[in-house]
Amino acid sequence: MSISNEISVQVAGVGACVADTLYTLTGFPKEDTKLRAEDSKMAGGGPVATGLVAVSKLGVSTAYLGVLSEDASGIFLKEDFEKYGVNTQAIVKYKEGYRSFSSSIWLNRTEGTRTCVFDRGNLPPYVLNEEGAAVLRQAKILMVDGNELQAAIDAATYIHAYGGKVLYDAGGRYEGVEKLLPQADILIPSAEFALGITGETDIAQAAVKLYETYQPEVVVITDGKNGGVIYQGDTVEHYEAFKVDAVDSNGAGDVFHGAFAAAVVKGYSYRECCTFASAVSAVKCTGFGARESAPDMAMLETFLRERGVTL
Repeated sequence: MSISNEISVQVAGVGACVADTLYTLTGFPKEDTKLRAEDSKMAGGGPVATGLVAVSKLGVSTAYLGVLSEDASGIFLKEDFEKYGVNTQAIVKYKEGYRSFSSSIWLNRTEGTRTCVFDRGNLPPYVLNEEGAAVLRQAKILMVDGNELQAAIDAATYIHAYGGKVLYDAGGRYEGVEKLLPQADILIPSAEFALGITGETDIAQAAVKLYETYQPEVVVITDGKNGGVIYQGDTVEHYEAFKVDAVDSNGAGDVFHGAFAAAVVKGYSYRECCTFASAVSAVKCTGFGARESAPDMAMLETFLRERGVTL
């Protein structure tokens, strides 16, 4: 039986999937010394992969299209997807001799900083196959992040042929992403990416330039605790970030992008999607671990209701 007959997928993703080991520290260690961590845990990471978990927790069906090894990291990542309801049937698995993408992240509690050392592994690139194509024929949105670039471009072309949209989580300035940018219907870059790729010094001007250059339906620039801006061809509007007592901001942007995709599927306007995604990202920051702390709809509705926000 084909995958399209077995599952219903509303949001699919092609991009990075990373096994993160998180360490909470009181300060940054000096080189060639030892430092005891306050806490540590293994967690799934990667922009698209974590975004898909956020989507799934909000009640929207998802599937990941990519490659994993069958080492400890790859097994953990597959099981972590399944724990959160992300469909894994289209994942291509590799056995002996292959390493999945992994990272070690140091969270400095005193300074509020994050330091990451990563190993991209040695897996072959993902190539869009029939299992992935079957998912895309029914999906409403494809999430991409600039990783697995050729597969992302191929998948974007494919989903467009079947009437779906592409949401591009533009955070990393990876080589060749200029080829992916024109495929984006919903372009959501970080402020750093937007300013760097446009040469502008103001995110409002960068939003206009990105919109005029690549012609998406909407440009939404994220700017951390400052909120961000949205531009749909008329007036640049600012949206607020919700203020919370943040415990862990790691993955906040990934969760924002996933929540935005979920909100689009749920039928919100793009402006409402900004508020929705900003709230989801804020709730996530109040807990430790991006996937674990992303809220479900009940938690989100309580958060918004307590702040007098309705959508």
